Amino acid sequence: MKKEIEIPDGIEGEVEGEMVKLKKGDEKVKKKFKHPLVDVSMDGNKLVIRGKKDNKKVKSVVQTFESKVKNAISGLEENYEYKLKIVYRHFPMDVKAGDGYVEVTNFVGEKSKRTAKILEDVDVGVKDEEIIVRGPDKEKVGQTAANIEQKIQAPSTRDRRVFEDGIYIVEKPKR
Repeated sequence: MKKEIEIPDGIEGEVEGEMVKLKKGDEKVKKKFKHPLVDVSMDGNKLVIRGKKDNKKVKSVVQTFESKVKNAISGLEENYEYKLKIVYRHFPMDVKAGDGYVEVTNFVGEKSKRTAKILEDVDVGVKDEEIIVRGPDKEKVGQTAANIEQKIQAPSTRDRRVFEDGIYIVEKPKR
C-alpha cells in the first residue's frame, strides 16, 4: 500500500529518519511517524508513505499518517484556532497568558494561582472574556485548549449546575 501527498508550493518538506518536518516561513510542524511496517520518504515535492504489507492494520496506519500530514499542510496554509470563553458569577477571574503557561488568579475566590501549559508553537491571546488559541499544528492547538479547559474548572466537590465558573471551549476549527 502506498500513498503520495503533494506538498504545495511555499511549503518545504523534509524527512529525517522517523521525523517529518514541514515549514512555511517562520511556522513549522514536526511529526514523528514510527511504525515497523510503514516507511515515510520524500520523492521530489511529494511525501511518500509506504506500507510493507497489504493488510487492514497497515492500511489504517498509512491512512492515519496521511491524515496527519494533510492536517499539518492545512495548518501551515491557515492556522487552526480555538476560542474559549471565561465564565464567572461572583469572583472575577484574572487571566494572563505568557511564558508557556496560562495563569488564572481569583478563580472562585481562591488565593492560589491555577496554571495550564501552552505547548510549543502555539499562540494564546486573552481579550476581555475570550481566550484565542492559534497555531499550525492541530494536535498541539487542541491539546493546549484542552489543558486550559481542564485546569480551570470548579472542583468536583461542588455542584456543576450551581458553580458554572471556569473556562470553556466554545468554538473549534471547522475543518
